[in-house]
Amino acid sequence: MTGWQDLDDELNAWAGDGRRAGLWWRDDDAAEDSPALRRLLGLAGGDAPPLVMAVIPATLSDAAAQLIGAGAAAQCWVVQHGYTHANHARENEKKIELGGSHPSELCESQLRAGQAILSARFANQFLPALVPPWNRIAPELIPRLPALGYGAISTYGAREATAPENGLKRINCHVDILNWRQGAAFLGEAEALTLACNHLAARRGGRADGGEPTGLLSHHLQQDEATWRFLAEFFARTSDHPGAEWVDPAMLFGRGAA
Repeated sequence: MTGWQDLDDELNAWAGDGRRAGLWWRDDDAAEDSPALRRLLGLAGGDAPPLVMAVIPATLSDAAAQLIGAGAAAQCWVVQHGYTHANHARENEKKIELGGSHPSELCESQLRAGQAILSARFANQFLPALVPPWNRIAPELIPRLPALGYGAISTYGAREATAPENGLKRINCHVDILNWRQGAAFLGEAEALTLACNHLAARRGGRADGGEPTGLLSHHLQQDEATWRFLAEFFARTSDHPGAEWVDPAMLFGRGAA
């Protein structure tokens, strides 16, 4: 079973090569004020790394917007999480908002509307990136994203292209700490660390894009105590490790190349 020592060993290998493994943190589904949202922001305001919050524009409440806005000093950034997070999958399809039975023209107009909401509410925190709900998007929409004002897309799994496609970066997550097949329960310490170590080792060994930071994915609304403890421990183990570096989201999504 993979444990914390395995993570330390992997990061030590990076440090031994004179390298630092880039890491980043994304949390999905922010829209309403809740105890879970407040706990997330409290964690981000402590010793945690910078937080990229995937916010649902159409259902964003004023109370949640105020809380998230107050998190700017704690390095909380905002990216767009679809529009309403509604499921438009056809029969026998997996859940999808940006595709399925939803026409491309309507998807585009809703994306523009959502982007306008978030850029207005979070002028100093909004990054021009799209996180499709359920990490799925109709393939025909992807080439249109730069024209809609997006500089990046973030889904799940190791990216295939190392260079931006038509100006669109791919900055994905690789370590989802929830088990969605078991009712969104905590994946488990060993399983989550296995995902992290596998992606880090693949990057270090050239089997995955070494320039793509390893993304940790959380969902504040679904997390139990074990999940929150895992996050805190992961941050504590990596924040000062010589083989790890939590990447600045503004550079990752906004200004610099990745």
